[in-house]
Amino acid sequence: QVQLVESGGGLLQAGGSLRLSCAASGRTFSINAMGWFRQASGKEREFVGSIRWSGGSTYYADSVKGRFTISREKTDYTVYLQMNILKPEDTAVYYCAVSTIGSSDYRFWGQGTQVTVSS
Repeated sequence: QVQLVESGGGLLQAGGSLRLSCAASGRTFSINAMGWFRQASGKEREFVGSIRWSGGSTYYADSVKGRFTISREKTDYTVYLQMNILKPEDTAVYYCAVSTIGSSDYRFWGQGTQVTVSS
C-alpha cells in the first residue's frame, strides 16, 4: 500500500497562484508515477497531470497546460502541483494518486484538497 496526503488547498481570486503538495508513505519504493486529478461539483473526475517518478517526465491536460507545473521531491516522496493564473473553472477538489510499478492505472488515492477560485 501507498498512503497519500494532500495539502495546500484554499480560497483565492482569479489570476492568483497556489501550490498543492502530496506526500506519499508506505510502499513508496513501488511508485511508478504520481498524478493529479480534480473533480468539480456535479462533474466527473478529470485528469490534470502526472509525473514519472524515476525520470521526471510530465504530462498535462490541455486545460491546464502552460499554467500548471508538476514537480517532485524524491528524497521525501512528495509531489507538487504549482498552479498559476488560476481561473474560476479550476475550482474543484484536487486529488493526488499513485500508479505502481507493473500497473497501468492509479491504484492509490489521497483524500483530496479543496481549491476555490473566485472571480
